[in-house]
Amino acid sequence: MPPARNRRHVQNRRPGGPRKTGRPQDLVRRTAFDVIRAVETRDAYANLLLPKRLHDRGLTGRDAALATELTYGTLRGRGTYDAVLALCSDRELRRVDAPLLDVLRLGTHQILATRIPPHAAVGTAVELARSVAGPGQAKFANAVLRKVAGRDMDAWLEIVAPPDADATTRLSVAHSHPKWIVSALRDAVGPDEIGELLAADNARPRVTLVARPGRATLQELREAGAEPALYSPYAAVLPEGDPAAIAAVRDGRAAVQDEASQMVALALAKAPLDGRDARWADLCAGPGGKAGLLAALANQHDARLLAADVQPHRAALVQRAVDARTGVVAADGTLPAWRPGAFDRVMVDAPCTGLGALRRRPEARWRRGPEAVAELGPLQRKLLATALESVRPGGVVAYVTCSPHLAETRVVVDDVLRKRDDVERLDAPAVLTSLSPDLTGVGDGPYAQFWPHRHGTDAMFLALLRRT
Repeated sequence: MPPARNRRHVQNRRPGGPRKTGRPQDLVRRTAFDVIRAVETRDAYANLLLPKRLHDRGLTGRDAALATELTYGTLRGRGTYDAVLALCSDRELRRVDAPLLDVLRLGTHQILATRIPPHAAVGTAVELARSVAGPGQAKFANAVLRKVAGRDMDAWLEIVAPPDADATTRLSVAHSHPKWIVSALRDAVGPDEIGELLAADNARPRVTLVARPGRATLQELREAGAEPALYSPYAAVLPEGDPAAIAAVRDGRAAVQDEASQMVALALAKAPLDGRDARWADLCAGPGGKAGLLAALANQHDARLLAADVQPHRAALVQRAVDARTGVVAADGTLPAWRPGAFDRVMVDAPCTGLGALRRRPEARWRRGPEAVAELGPLQRKLLATALESVRPGGVVAYVTCSPHLAETRVVVDDVLRKRDDVERLDAPAVLTSLSPDLTGVGDGPYAQFWPHRHGTDAMFLALLRRT
């Protein structure tokens, strides 16, 4: 888990310290290390690779929970841990071999952000260093981590993120986010909430399920141990356990899906349009989360969904998420294979930096720089322009990004609409609250923005646009 100033709060969310589980603890730590290295060297995604590694190595229960904690916590806290390690090492971190540096980060996480006793955290990290880097490097790791263990997290934060540092630097180090992300998120949420937002990015996300309407029921999920969610009428929260152990999830009738992701799909289905309501489209459908829900909703409306993705392998994933009534094609959403005005409702879940999903993909914060926003901008604008051409007059387009960055959200919409006079901005917050009266804090309109610290969801942006 991430660094935090309230150590008691951190501890209450963590697995316990070393215990007898009948399985060598070094396998747990080696699994976390291997996933972290794959993230660094192969651009792997921890949320995809870790479950496979746990299965392959037979890690379950508390061992799997500890491996998960060590993996995600180390990835989230890297920025803070590097600042601490830089003060404890007699070498510049850039001169430390990459595998050894990851061992040091893993050890630092154990020492500062878990209830594992410091002497045990140091000892297990040193043994891991010995196995991956040799005896000499193990001695170096021992010396460094013993210095780390000399202070607790709060004491280290007073040093590496002192109150008199400039706000961006202090927030960046204390909450382990690159400075450019801190600045972008502050611009989007405002200075009063930026600390809460960054802390929420570092909190373990809930596992939220969707019961695809007509295919599964909430009762079925609740009987499998899930609990009611806050906003979506099709959502349930799984407090613990493996979602794949639930029959409806294994069968594809239910799925893991963030509640904000569900709500933006529901908003598109609910948004008022003029005329017929028979043909829907999802232009960037892979890997199939929103498409799976939209397809089920379309069936209930006696409509049909066409789901498209430019990558054939992603289109194949979509095919698994929908039923036989749904058309799935590998097609470029910027070069449509359909005639203009063919659809009544169109979803554009545009490729973005993913800054809204840092809770689930902690490594994403270290992979992209600010240049990624400029690189993605032309594609986002082209996709939205194509969607508006693909919907008939009277039809509705939902422009969605899993990013709150202003340059990926309202700036994109405003830029595209500035060039046309045939589009009406609908009140997205009003549509959302008509679906869930308890939902607040998504904005005053016409656009809507979900937030991790306000809603316990990803930071999902929604614009609803109607052709006139």
